[in-house]
Amino acid sequence: MEHEVFVPVPAERLREALAEPAQVARAVPGLQQDVGAEPVTGRLKVRVGSHSITYRGSVRVSGQDDGSYAVEGDAVEARGSGAVKLALTVRLRDVEGGSTLTFDGTASADGRVTELPADAVASAASRLLSRFAENLGAGVGAEAEAATKPAPEAKPEPEAPTERQTAAGEPVAPEPDPEPGPVFDAEMPPAPLEDLTEDLTDDLAEDFTRSAGPPAEAAHARRTMIGRSAEEVDHAPPRGRYAPVPAPQTSVPNQTLRWAAPAAAVVVASAIVVGRALRRRR
Repeated sequence: MEHEVFVPVPAERLREALAEPAQVARAVPGLQQDVGAEPVTGRLKVRVGSHSITYRGSVRVSGQDDGSYAVEGDAVEARGSGAVKLALTVRLRDVEGGSTLTFDGTASADGRVTELPADAVASAASRLLSRFAENLGAGVGAEAEAATKPAPEAKPEPEAPTERQTAAGEPVAPEPDPEPGPVFDAEMPPAPLEDLTEDLTDDLAEDFTRSAGPPAEAAHARRTMIGRSAEEVDHAPPRGRYAPVPAPQTSVPNQTLRWAAPAAAVVVASAIVVGRALRRRR
């Protein structure tokens, strides 16, 4: 198999990246590295057409005397008995605007991948190599950009204030602080009588306001609400100045009933007096 990929990065930078296993591992698309193993060891899911096959294996990259790189890898299916082995040679060549990577070699496989169409397998292998080359160039470009990025300039610290200077550049002597005079020597004008009267009036009004307690009706209402539930307080009738006024009586009692008892007493007393007088005459 043979495949060629263009990368907008100089060939020298790509050679440096291929010499570092950590950068090679980051460039392999979809590689899940095993903890504590070699940098380019782990699980890799390969999609062939509408099928996905997961392999577990490792890849080794070594430089050659002619400037090319040898790539050797072997892997087995995570769920199956199939295996894959590859041996590739990677050559780099500078071109206008970047470089090209040429992959040339052989690969052997058995298991599930042999049951799939050959053109689908070749397309999946070419896509995997293209993405590997693109990721390798993107990683090199990101490192170069970070290296060339200027460091933030430190802001100069503000200078400490110096002595005042004249136009000729000579320092000016500081002015002496005024000596504080005696406090009791200053004459204080007497306060006007009107201000004293207003202050005395305000103090009396404030004392009267503080001494006055809450109205008796408010205190009574507060005492009656203590120990009662919120529902009882809400439905309790208002008291004090907010109590409802009783409705006037529509029926007026008969005025004659008021004098019935006194009149009866007078009649009884008159009858007794008359009876006694008649008895005496007899």
